[in-house]
Amino acid sequence: MSNSMSLLHQSPHHAGGPRARQASAQDERTARSPLRAASFGCFRLFPAQRLLLNADKAVALGSRALDILITLVEQPGELISKHELVARVWPKIFVHPGNLTVHIAALRRALGDGRDGNRFIVNVPGRGYQFVAAIRTPTDPQTPVKCVAQGNASAGSLSI
Repeated sequence: MSNSMSLLHQSPHHAGGPRARQASAQDERTARSPLRAASFGCFRLFPAQRLLLNADKAVALGSRALDILITLVEQPGELISKHELVARVWPKIFVHPGNLTVHIAALRRALGDGRDGNRFIVNVPGRGYQFVAAIRTPTDPQTPVKCVAQGNASAGSLSI
């Protein structure tokens, strides 16, 4: 095999490269999710499709932040340790604890956590994180749901 062909087969874009393995690991984690769909505030989460909607618009969210959100929403109200989150989101990989903090911050920005009375994720210093918003799990994910603002009484209709 020529030198250039050898480099081609070592590319991270190659079917067996690191990115392909990362995507496969994300699909495996998502497949284990017991949730078909969950709604909170004006958001709708579809773990199997790896999709978060705000009203009817897709929310741009990195894959690690989405994995964190799915993990938290699967266990609403429960304190999830930082160690457990890291193990779930970065399995078999050592990551600096600051990575979790960075992705939680991105997730909070995407959700508007702390703005307009909305509160979704709470940090318990030194222990972990907790998803604190009310979660609705519709029996039919296509059924319209009420868009409930956490901090005020206004509510609209959300059709998906």
